[in-house]
Amino acid sequence: MTETNFKAKRVSRSYCQTINAPSDKVFPLLCPVYEAEWLDGWDYNLIYSESGHAEKGCVFSTPYQDEKDTIWIITKHDKENGLIEFVRVTPESRASILSIAVKPKTENTSTVDIKYTYTAISKEGNKFIDEFTEDSFLKAVKFWENSMNYYLETGKRLKHDS
Repeated sequence: MTETNFKAKRVSRSYCQTINAPSDKVFPLLCPVYEAEWLDGWDYNLIYSESGHAEKGCVFSTPYQDEKDTIWIITKHDKENGLIEFVRVTPESRASILSIAVKPKTENTSTVDIKYTYTAISKEGNKFIDEFTEDSFLKAVKFWENSMNYYLETGKRLKHDS
């Protein structure tokens, strides 16, 4: 049920990462299962996947600080063109779309274009959006970029403290 006098806020944030690996090595890492290998702090529960990995129709959940688990659905998984899209819903808070495009930059480097669009579905969601600043977004996606590069170089996870 929609709250009385509720006006939903929406915000989009984008960033282009540079990953030091060919796109065919980068794209498979955009998977809830493989992400646990390279991103420190990533926690997930795989709910449904025919292959056991990222694919169109895959459903998983993630915890987020004192909220109900966020439910994720992969709505696009186009390995050939390096495109993946997730729809995410955090109950009683917000819905979002995460679109990612992985493209070759050079023979051994890729770009990863990331776009998050959050829409509040409650006053709590509006509060989240107010706190989802450009600085907080950039801090997160740059850690993700550094983590993926570190993993591809060393085979290990970069710790948040590093």
